[in-house]
Amino acid sequence: MRHWLQVICISAALLLQSSMAASAQASSPSNVVRACQPAHRVQECSEPDELGSRLKRDEQILRDWPALARYREDNARLEPAVGEKRVVFMGDSITDFWGRQHGQFFFGKPYINRGISGQITGQMLIRFRPDVIWLRPKVVVILAGTNDIWDNNTPAALLPIEDNLMSMTELAKANGIGVVLASVLPVCDAFDPQTPHRSPQRIIDLNAWMKAYAATNGLVYVDYYSAMLDEHGMLKQALTYDCVHPNDRGYAVMEPLANAAIETAFRDIRARSSRTRP
Repeated sequence: MRHWLQVICISAALLLQSSMAASAQASSPSNVVRACQPAHRVQECSEPDELGSRLKRDEQILRDWPALARYREDNARLEPAVGEKRVVFMGDSITDFWGRQHGQFFFGKPYINRGISGQITGQMLIRFRPDVIWLRPKVVVILAGTNDIWDNNTPAALLPIEDNLMSMTELAKANGIGVVLASVLPVCDAFDPQTPHRSPQRIIDLNAWMKAYAATNGLVYVDYYSAMLDEHGMLKQALTYDCVHPNDRGYAVMEPLANAAIETAFRDIRARSSRTRP
C-alpha cells in the first residue's frame, strides 16, 4: 500500500511539474512568479523546489496525519507528574504559538503546551492519549474548532466538532483528568480577511454549545471570546497580527482567564475528592 501511495504521489508531482513547465513557456516571467506564490505572500520561488516541498508535506500527512511524532520525544523525556499540579494545553496553532512565537506561557508553572498548528479536532482526538493522558495531568485545557470551521459555513459543520470535543472530554474524565473547554476566539477582517472562511455565526454557535455542554457535565468553560471582542463583534485589532492569532497583548488577555479556569477546575477536583472519602 505504501509503495502504491508513493508511486501515485510521485506521478502526480511529475504531471504537475510538466504542466507548470508547459505553462511557463507560454507565459511571461511575471506570470510564472505569480503561479507559485502563496495567496497572502509576494515572493519569487523556484517551481521544482516548491513542488518538492509540497510533495514532502503531503507524504508527511500520509504517514502521520495526526502528527503523533511531533511530541513523541518530548513526552518520553518528561518526568512523572508526582505531586505536581500538571496541566496540559491541547489545541491548534493558537496554543502552539503561545510562548513560542508570541506571549509568555505561564512562567514557573508546570503547564505543558501540546498545540499543533493547523490541526482540526479529529487530529487532536487521535493524539489525545499520548499527548494528554499518558502525561498524567490533573487538568487539560482544550482550545479547538477554528480550523474545523474553515470554509464550512453549514450548521452541520459543528456536529463533528462537538462529537470530537465530547470524546476528548470522556477520555479525560475516564482517566481522572479535569477538563477546561476554551471558547473559540473571534476573528476579524482588518489585516487578512477571515470572516469569509471562519463564519462568525458558526463560532458563536459552537461557543454556545460548549458553554452549555460544560455546565451540564461538570466541566469548566473559559470565555476568551467575550474578552477579545470589539464593539463590531470582531476580534480586537490590538490583540492580533493576522485576524486569527493573538499577539503578545492577546495572550496577555487570555492568560489570567486560563489561570482562573484552571483554579476552578482544581477546586472542583478537590470537592469531588472530599465527597468520595469514607
